[in-house]
Amino acid sequence: MGESILNVVATECTGDEAKFNKWYNEVHVPLVFKFKGVKRASRYKQLGENKEHPAYLAFYEFESKEAMEALHDSPEFAAAMEEMKETWKDGGLELKWAVPYENIKTWER
Repeated sequence: MGESILNVVATECTGDEAKFNKWYNEVHVPLVFKFKGVKRASRYKQLGENKEHPAYLAFYEFESKEAMEALHDSPEFAAAMEEMKETWKDGGLELKWAVPYENIKTWER
């Protein structure tokens, strides 16, 4: 159907926000990017403060459903998850949910 798969990951920082953002941008995303099936990654922070919704979203774009599924069995993903568990073993990061979406259509200006 579409041209790509988007995996949306919602997180909360329950500790030092500067440490969380530095880690996510400089450690976590580069580790995930070692898996060649990831095309693009973007992060967003909620405008304002609405506790009903997660503060942070990360979007990981894959060329295909197969590439996204292969990530979870890859040594790159295992290394990224192991590093994440070690870095945040004392708390500070809460994974709220992760949901994959199939692209239907993209518009660009």
